[in-house]
Amino acid sequence: MADITILNLNLLYVRYYDTVERERHIPLGPLYVTSALEKAGFTVDFRDYQMHEADELFSADEVVRFLADSAPVVGFSCMANLLPFTLLAMKRFKEIFPDRTLLLAGVGAKSVEQAILDRFPWVDIVVRGEAETSAPLLLGALKAGASLRDVPGISYREDGAIRHNPRPARLTDLDAILGPAYHHIDLPRYTGFGVITSRGCPYKCTFCSVAPIWDHESYYRSPRAVVEEMRLLHERGGAKLILFQDEFFVSSPAKVIRFCEELRRSGLDLKWKAFGRINLTNDEMLRAMEETGCVEIRFGVESGSDRILERTKKGFVAADTVGVVRSATDVFRRVDLFYVWGYPFETMDDFHQSVFQMVSFRMMGARILPSLLCFLPQTEIYRECTRDGRLEFAPDLFPEYMVTGHEVSRQAHVEIRPEHRPVFDFVERHPDIFPGFFHIDLDGNVRPKLRVLQEFGFYPATAEELGEMESCGAHSPRLGEERESDGRRELATRA
Repeated sequence: MADITILNLNLLYVRYYDTVERERHIPLGPLYVTSALEKAGFTVDFRDYQMHEADELFSADEVVRFLADSAPVVGFSCMANLLPFTLLAMKRFKEIFPDRTLLLAGVGAKSVEQAILDRFPWVDIVVRGEAETSAPLLLGALKAGASLRDVPGISYREDGAIRHNPRPARLTDLDAILGPAYHHIDLPRYTGFGVITSRGCPYKCTFCSVAPIWDHESYYRSPRAVVEEMRLLHERGGAKLILFQDEFFVSSPAKVIRFCEELRRSGLDLKWKAFGRINLTNDEMLRAMEETGCVEIRFGVESGSDRILERTKKGFVAADTVGVVRSATDVFRRVDLFYVWGYPFETMDDFHQSVFQMVSFRMMGARILPSLLCFLPQTEIYRECTRDGRLEFAPDLFPEYMVTGHEVSRQAHVEIRPEHRPVFDFVERHPDIFPGFFHIDLDGNVRPKLRVLQEFGFYPATAEELGEMESCGAHSPRLGEERESDGRRELATRA
């Protein structure tokens, strides 16, 4: 029997009216941890729930069936949108297999570890942050029946109290880390091939849920290591398109150009996509990217209002965006611009400045991806705006990044089917653990802005309009005019 079963529960699965958009992205995080455990001598049973087929995927009993014959220790990895379903699946699993030790990992539990352990006794341990160091130490302690006090980066119960051990030091030499354990998965079955070139972002955008996970510190892989992983995915998985997942790929024009030079020398003929940053972009960098296969660049613009950009600590002003977007649309086949709307402190004048900019850039040929503000507990904006407990739940309206797959999505609006209502009842009972599903000032702030966005065609109001849309922000799998040779759509989801 394996020492541990690791279950990936990160799914990109969206129900649109009577259709389903499903993407299977390589689960990089759990596969990195799997490599670290195997290097330490442990046997890992890795299971990716993305690959499971069932009439109803979002059933706790279906997860239990998928985990048949699991190891004594089972680790569940999820993001924030599937944290409620993961916790309920763990509860059901513990009822049937009370002897198993259940670990909760991934970014879903970030900053709510105390509340989870306080309220949900079926969760034994929460693993925090980079687990390449902590996971082998944890598994070794569990196998030996030893104290967990010396295991860094975990939260657990001991002697009737909840303990949070200090996190290990950040991993700074990313080239020294073993790559993802690709031998555990069937690469050609995946439709999304992501690669990480860095860990961490130094910017302190107040709404960002990613940078706080890495303590706003950045470390990088060498261009050669990144290119060799691209080669592996191409040769073993048939990858033709690579998405660089990290949001700080463009840490400086010089670093990007060095990567492009390495990619050019490699002779690899691959398409790729990346996230950029308005204030770290120049024309030389854009041309180097396009010449080496980059077909799409994505910018987090977030607002057309200087007041909002300053308050959210974006690091640039609205005028900076204009020249960058004009240059990018001249160079690339696709330019994606992400906007956040629904800030509680965003006046209608601020909002209209964003809409004007969105319409203008759409006319330039950019694809506009608006996303309703998502309050996640590790963000500064959550701490700033929820002190008075004014969160509101709307069963017909979720931020794009919190679409779970249970609901039927109509872009801005969702419909909850009766069989999935218990999941969202669970969410409503714990707003401090699942704040990403909630809003502030629905009637005075969110719904009026949504109506304006619908008037300008950024959100469809009918099934017919939905069919004509290319994107809904976080979950945006449609790239209509670009198709793979086997007839499948290329996928564009911001994962």
